[in-house]
Amino acid sequence: MEISLAAEKIGHIGNFSVTNSMVLSRIASFVLFIIALLATRNMKLVPAGIQNVFEIIIEFLWNLFNDVFGDEKSTKKYFSLLATFFLFILANNWLGTLPGVGSVGINEIEHGQNVFVPLFRPGNADLNHTLALALISVISIQIFGIIAIGFFKYAGKFISFKNPIGFFIGILELIGETVKILSFSFRLFGNIFAGEVLLTVIATLIPYFVPIPFSILELFVGLVQALVFTMLTLVFIKIATTPHHEEHTETVQAEAH
Repeated sequence: MEISLAAEKIGHIGNFSVTNSMVLSRIASFVLFIIALLATRNMKLVPAGIQNVFEIIIEFLWNLFNDVFGDEKSTKKYFSLLATFFLFILANNWLGTLPGVGSVGINEIEHGQNVFVPLFRPGNADLNHTLALALISVISIQIFGIIAIGFFKYAGKFISFKNPIGFFIGILELIGETVKILSFSFRLFGNIFAGEVLLTVIATLIPYFVPIPFSILELFVGLVQALVFTMLTLVFIKIATTPHHEEHTETVQAEAH
């Protein structure tokens, strides 16, 4: 048994390499598209069936986000991005627990050795995939912050020449924004990759019945990781779109005088 840290290449489209993690992430997107299509094709005032399930999920996410933002205007503005993060990450995580993922594949000859290459791999078990999600999240946070409070006011959080302490804090803030990319990507990748390794090892050693409880555990872990990524993005958007604490402090001091 060999577990590769990097996603394996299973084909090419021109000069573009296709990996097994790309295949499963595209399947996740297709599944979400089909579910959304089925849930909205014949919408009724009194929902039933898949429309009802879909509305329950959307209502749960709306209430969750709205509790953090505190107003429906902000919730409506950022809901699409946040809900997409949650549903896409969750679909990738849960599809990764299906039978055949990591165990169905082809044998290839590499360097004179017979190597097994799985056709499917969880999208979030590929660091490139989670890094792309992290970049989208962090860049979106910066854009929303600039739109909400203005470019110069937002940039003042990172670049301040008022005093040495303000300058030093700005550098720390800039480093913090960069570290968010690593934090987002490695947290999601580490948890999902560890789950993939666990399921592969258990299925190899004891292939019948025993892997079932671990698969159920991974369903829960997949839900938690999707929620963690989404909630962190939500909180950082809330912070980025709120005026700096310095302005609030000045206002409080002025009112006190």
